[in-house]
Amino acid sequence: MRAAISKAEIESAISSRFSTAFKVHEKRPAEVTPTGIPQIDGFTEGGLPRGAITEIFGAASSGRTAFVLSSLAHATTNEEVCALVDTNDVFDPTTASRAGVELDRLLWVRCNNNLEHAFKTTDMLLQAGGFGIVTLDLGDVPAKSAKRIISSWWYRFRRTLEATSTALLVITEESCVGARAALGLELSQENCLWSTPTQTPATS
Repeated sequence: MRAAISKAEIESAISSRFSTAFKVHEKRPAEVTPTGIPQIDGFTEGGLPRGAITEIFGAASSGRTAFVLSSLAHATTNEEVCALVDTNDVFDPTTASRAGVELDRLLWVRCNNNLEHAFKTTDMLLQAGGFGIVTLDLGDVPAKSAKRIISSWWYRFRRTLEATSTALLVITEESCVGARAALGLELSQENCLWSTPTQTPATS
């Protein structure tokens, strides 16, 4: 049994399925890729900036997953190949498909709770180029662990992205990319007001 697989072998295996993923692409004139959410696309001047990092952060149930699925659905239905680096193996293909994501155009990489593998995988995908959106999902990584990520990773990703048309979308519980991101959005769940139904008086 072989102990390791080379980077070239991994790229060859992926490119056989996603023919456009590892081709060199000129940076597109468009500077953003829409999220498919009109309110967000409105105040971000069109969506996620290409060639840059966008950080989406917020507690569980704040809308992070819906945001990611909407962005991936818009990109994949417009014939872009996207990638999802699933750090904690929480991605649900069935839910994604129902949200409109074209799974044939999505490379899903499960990292089995290994933060180092998630970052190395993201780095390889960004270096390869050709992806419309690469999503690094750290949403289920404890905030303390995410904040201990060395800043050089974010600078490395930012430098790699500058010459590409790829949007890197980082999902976290609390902000950890900070100023290295071109766009940061905090999501929060609105308070719900509960009321008990008024009982109708019994009639005789």
